[in-house]
Amino acid sequence: MLLQVSEISKNYGAQPILSGITFQILPRERIGLVGVNGAGKSTLLKIIAGEMSYDSGTIYKAKETTIGYLAQTSGLQSERTIEAEMRAVFAHLIDMEQELRALEQRIADQAQSGQDATAYEDMLDKYAKLSDRFREQGGFEMETRIRSVLHGMGFGHFPKETLVSTLSGGQKTRLALARILLQAPDLLMLDEPTNYLDIPTLTWLEDYLRGYSGAVLVVSHDRYFLDAVVQAIVEIERHTAKRYTGNYSRYIDLKAAEYESQMKQYEKQQDEIAKLEDFIQKNIVRASTTKRAQSRRKALDRMDRLDKPMGDLKKAHFSFEIERQTGNDVLDVGSLSIQFPEKKGPLFSNVSFQLKRGEHVALIGPNGIGKSTLLKALVGQQPHQDGTIKWGTNIKLGYYDQEHTALNPSNTVLEELWSAYPGLEEVRIRTVLGNFLFSGEDVLKRVGSLSGGEKARVSLSKLMLAKANVLILDEPTNHLDLFSKEVLEGALLDYDGTLLFISHDRYFLNKMAERIVELTPQGTEHFLGNYDEMIEKKREMDELLQESLSQTAATPKKTVASPESAAPSSYEADKQAKREERSRQRKQEQLEADIARLESEITTLEEQLADPDVFNDYVRIQTIQTDIDTRKTQLQAAYDQWEELLA
Repeated sequence: MLLQVSEISKNYGAQPILSGITFQILPRERIGLVGVNGAGKSTLLKIIAGEMSYDSGTIYKAKETTIGYLAQTSGLQSERTIEAEMRAVFAHLIDMEQELRALEQRIADQAQSGQDATAYEDMLDKYAKLSDRFREQGGFEMETRIRSVLHGMGFGHFPKETLVSTLSGGQKTRLALARILLQAPDLLMLDEPTNYLDIPTLTWLEDYLRGYSGAVLVVSHDRYFLDAVVQAIVEIERHTAKRYTGNYSRYIDLKAAEYESQMKQYEKQQDEIAKLEDFIQKNIVRASTTKRAQSRRKALDRMDRLDKPMGDLKKAHFSFEIERQTGNDVLDVGSLSIQFPEKKGPLFSNVSFQLKRGEHVALIGPNGIGKSTLLKALVGQQPHQDGTIKWGTNIKLGYYDQEHTALNPSNTVLEELWSAYPGLEEVRIRTVLGNFLFSGEDVLKRVGSLSGGEKARVSLSKLMLAKANVLILDEPTNHLDLFSKEVLEGALLDYDGTLLFISHDRYFLNKMAERIVELTPQGTEHFLGNYDEMIEKKREMDELLQESLSQTAATPKKTVASPESAAPSSYEADKQAKREERSRQRKQEQLEADIARLESEITTLEEQLADPDVFNDYVRIQTIQTDIDTRKTQLQAAYDQWEELLA
């Protein structure tokens, strides 16, 4: 065991935040920490990291366990260069390396002088021992690790002399993440690490964390990331914690099955209680049946009554309506380019695409390519140098800005909506805000004091009231918790208008996108389907390219091939590796289905044991118990195989 959290509680005044939180982290375990915004996830990470006090409970960690913690707002502040900041992580190795270089010089001088053979041997011995320590602590891989992590986090093209102080806020956050990855603590705690990461960087981070030698505890609202990385979920709900084995999708299935099972048991007991109470009421006054009624009353008094299972917490609920339909041709963008005066070349050029009525189209591309700038140009907030933007007929635009610049920080939440829609009555405004979880005194909060998630909900509430038939959304899922994302997805799936959106949330892209436009330095590439379908199409294109190159490079030989030349090509090896990966994924999906089936069967059998009709049937009890034991053995075997596949 690496770390044990036991009965941790934390209050803010009289308001409980965490109550009796208990779970443990094993070496190399990867755990996702989930819950609605405000549940206490970040608070718990700060408590474990020693940055916040707690009211009761204990935290035990193994001796010499190192913990690394990256908060949501951990932008790196430094006057050093990017390279110097990363090398500072390895200060002890750099000192050791300098000592090795100094020893090498002394050894060379001693060898040249030919004097004091004993001192020479001592220096050689010291050098050998120091060199071994340097190698064991990763000294020879230091530069490679720095280059690899910087490249993976999107800094590969930055000049070495780039000062950290010149970076943007998002870049500083990414660099802070790069530094903590290089530190490689025994327990890596990350709070929303996927913010400010584009899709290529997200993919690299997932691969890195899956191969990480330590344990990982991560807070994230990125469902695709959680599915790819974690092996267990700890959910914080109503101030308490519960652990589920598996990734995020598995957790959702388990939680739903758990609620259904608990509700069945509760309803079954309620039926039994109703029957007992009815029998007692009808028979308690009759002399012939009063003893039986009294016996039933005692049984009722002794009964351990189940609480009604609590469902999901209250969620926002809303929909996007339109006042009128657009024409069939909604938007035509032709050879568009944008250039900023301070930049040498264009931000992007030769961007062309069309939108038809009712389409849901995603715009993707690496950070800095100009996606948000393109959306601003489409809605008239950014001038363009070349090309055309032609909107169709009957267009009513609704624009969601991820920076929420249209919100007035000095307004209250109520005033913010009222100023945008002065013709609406206060009761209507309050009803809309209530749908977005702003109730009572919440509507009197100043916009400037709101969290990122709360500002997002205010912006969405204004967008809902606009009744726009074309929605232009820039990162709409940023700052939303997992449950609010699901509500937004449902509203957009039911939307009758046209949708163009930017997102790095691959789960959202899979659910919402019917077509993808990828912004590149050369212009645009177009893909039918969602994100996974785009990735598969790119993979097929790469395989065809590799096959073409392989065939072009191949030259026929009449002589018998040597063992080396007869060996499979790297292309064939890649194909084999891809087949094996697809096979692994199919096995994983089958195991997850088996696990769900076995757990459902075990729950059903255990419910049968609780049936009063079974109590006196010893043979039936034995049969059911044997079935339970068999399935539990099968379940453990399935879990073992599932964990081996994920390792």
